[in-house]
Amino acid sequence: MMIQEQTILLVEDSDDDAELAMRAFHRAKSTNRVVRARDGVDALDYLFGRGPYAGRDVLDLPAVTLLDLNLPKVSGLEVLKAIRAEERTKHLPIVILTSSNEDKDRLSAYDHFANSYVLKPVDYDQFAAAALQLGLYWLVLNAPPPRKEK
Repeated sequence: MMIQEQTILLVEDSDDDAELAMRAFHRAKSTNRVVRARDGVDALDYLFGRGPYAGRDVLDLPAVTLLDLNLPKVSGLEVLKAIRAEERTKHLPIVILTSSNEDKDRLSAYDHFANSYVLKPVDYDQFAAAALQLGLYWLVLNAPPPRKEK
């Protein structure tokens, strides 16, 4: 049996934070592919096979999406709502990875069925460790819902 490489969708506008996450995965010798979206529009285009991702196999969903809330163009919360509104993506594991510790943001994320809400650590080593642990949990330990074939 061949083990299929899994994809992590990292939706992060900060180059520094994205680089930290990528380094953490690289340091852990992760063979999983990381796709980075720099804003909410890019994330939705990737997931729904639009724009520069037209023609992409939209049934090939990421194993997990690490989603920042404070994004340009379309907010992380709007991305979450769009993902949950679509039958094909509504069960996609979404981890909010953000610097916002606002009660209203946490409540909104969970109201729209985020799987987890994680505050970005300020310290480099803590951030790298958090990104690594999130990736490992969702890729190795989590049992996703069965895939619906169309």
